[in-house]
Amino acid sequence: MKAINLKEKFELFNEQWTPKVITNLDNNHVYLTKIEGEFVWHSHEGQDEMFVVIEGRLCMDFRDKQVWVEQGEILVVPAGVEHKPSATEECKLLVIENAGTDHSGGEKTDLRHENHQRI
Repeated sequence: MKAINLKEKFELFNEQWTPKVITNLDNNHVYLTKIEGEFVWHSHEGQDEMFVVIEGRLCMDFRDKQVWVEQGEILVVPAGVEHKPSATEECKLLVIENAGTDHSGGEKTDLRHENHQRI
């Protein structure tokens, strides 16, 4: 057991939309990512996804509404709910999701990454 310094971990990478696993929680990955711009519409069948805004501001579009998540806030997207994350300026996120989750929900996009690097 060792404390994980999020600031130090964020300093290890500059790429955006590239989840970096920092630890596991049961069968879940806890990862950091930096985002700017828009991702793709997608969903995760049978798996919830939790976003924690560490720095910046996250916009989460749903088919029927838009939710802004500010620094220090969290948002849980329930399993099967279609969503599209975006940020107008760089946003640093901590995300918790099932270790087997395809972060793009299987959607074909250049932003999709498999086998997330552990930092």
